[in-house]
Amino acid sequence: MCSCLCTAATGRLLVGFRKWYYNACGFNKFGLMRDDTIMEDSDVKEAIRRLPEPVYNDRMFRIKRALDLSMKQQVLPKDQWTKFEEDFPYLEPYLEEVIREKKEKEEWAKK
Repeated sequence: MCSCLCTAATGRLLVGFRKWYYNACGFNKFGLMRDDTIMEDSDVKEAIRRLPEPVYNDRMFRIKRALDLSMKQQVLPKDQWTKFEEDFPYLEPYLEEVIREKKEKEEWAKK
């Protein structure tokens, strides 16, 4: 019974830390999502290219708004910040696909 309580408490503590760290990073104050901040290498650029148009347009809107706010040295009102619970890895599935295809091509090239 004690191990269940300890595990639950540890899980809540970890989620609390993750939320704190998410807010401490600051990108959410500009309305950005975590995947909006990934450094763009060739794999990430290809994954972005594969995004569905509405997802791509939303990403571009968030980035342009963040750049505008940054240039004005402003942040969004707190009620418009991206919330930890609303942020999801929208780019990750496309990036994983790009990396998997790249590895597959490299394997074929070896044969």
